[in-house]
Amino acid sequence: MDETDAPKPDNPESGQNDPKKDGLARSLGLGIITGAADDDVSAVGTYASAGAQFGPAFLWLAPLLFPMMFVVTYLSAKLGQVGGKGLFDALRDHYPRWILWPTLIGVMIGNTVEAAADLGGMAAALNLFIPVPIPLIVVVVASVILLLQILGSYKVIRNTFRWLALVLLAYIASAILAEPDPWEVLRGTFIPRIEFSREFLSMLVAIIGASLSAYIYTWQSNVEVEEEIAEGRTTLEQRRGATPQELRQSRNDVLTGMLFSNVIMYFIMLSTAETLHKAGETDITTAAQAAAALRPLAGEGAYILFATGLVAVGLLAVPIMTIGAAYDFCQAMGWKASLNAKASEDKGFYVIIAGVTAAAVLLNFLGINPMYFLVYAGIVQGFAAPPLFLLIVLMTNNRDIMGDNTNSFWLNVLAIVTLLAIFAASLGLVLTWLL
Repeated sequence: MDETDAPKPDNPESGQNDPKKDGLARSLGLGIITGAADDDVSAVGTYASAGAQFGPAFLWLAPLLFPMMFVVTYLSAKLGQVGGKGLFDALRDHYPRWILWPTLIGVMIGNTVEAAADLGGMAAALNLFIPVPIPLIVVVVASVILLLQILGSYKVIRNTFRWLALVLLAYIASAILAEPDPWEVLRGTFIPRIEFSREFLSMLVAIIGASLSAYIYTWQSNVEVEEEIAEGRTTLEQRRGATPQELRQSRNDVLTGMLFSNVIMYFIMLSTAETLHKAGETDITTAAQAAAALRPLAGEGAYILFATGLVAVGLLAVPIMTIGAAYDFCQAMGWKASLNAKASEDKGFYVIIAGVTAAAVLLNFLGINPMYFLVYAGIVQGFAAPPLFLLIVLMTNNRDIMGDNTNSFWLNVLAIVTLLAIFAASLGLVLTWLL
């Protein structure tokens, strides 16, 4: 039997069966966390803006994007699960430095700027409840997030993220409180509508870009490795390979998470379509602005639920961005990088996390309009995401990395369609912003 196809041993310290067999618990952990992180504060702002500006016209896009969201995340998970290494570890081993370093720079800038935008957006949401200066909220929130990353174990961080993710169910409740028209909802969901206007097409590509976020690639590949380490598989030899059952469980995790993310996207667009759009409040540019605008239209309940969801997703997404940037940098440098290690044992990794967090905080003190952060992050991610996903597709078809677990024909077809969609969306979004 080839090494990469060998079943992985159970945790020798647990005395129990492999925890991966507990499918429901795992799917409600890793899958939901990733799905919630994909709906970060800037993504929520994009979806809210789409509903406010165009009503239910974009609801059909959610089910269309679901298989694309799945394949992007599943291939990232598969790379970490079968190869036993994170994304940039694999890139460093199998690709030349002229590919590695530009990719790293793009991802580092994109993660840092988007983390800054999300910190600002989350602080604006908290400011709706706490009347203190937004920059002070940014500092306090960033400090709390950093302390969790440094002092908390991997399991503590994972469980905290799991509960934060479930708060996003507030968006479903917020949409229900808006009392949507069932017939309008059905038409918007099942009858695609496209307007050949600059505003509509710009929003179309913005939604695609927000739902296929590049920082998810890194997180998903590395969280698979972290799970292996947490189960006692501390060496690469122990982590490499995957059984059909393990791959099937990973697939279920990703399906669960991306379905969660997709449903949340759908209900955010629905809640603002049925309230803000109908009331003529179409000029919505941030998620916090959407929450405030909901208050007089849908009532105190919808307002509180929408704003609470913003805070929760920010607390979840920002550390995933900063941790992801640290994973990428350390792996590109050949350094150890694991949340399962204490800060004293893995100083370089935690220093990078702290540095990226500090940079994200400082960006909020430059006096730049928060919307520009989203523009800059989107441009950088627009350039970084397509080639990064292309590399993931190539690596998951590489037998030196995957053994006999390379992609099936239909998985590759879906990956290619998704890749074309990402390239087209990124190009369209960049051109729109530049023009």
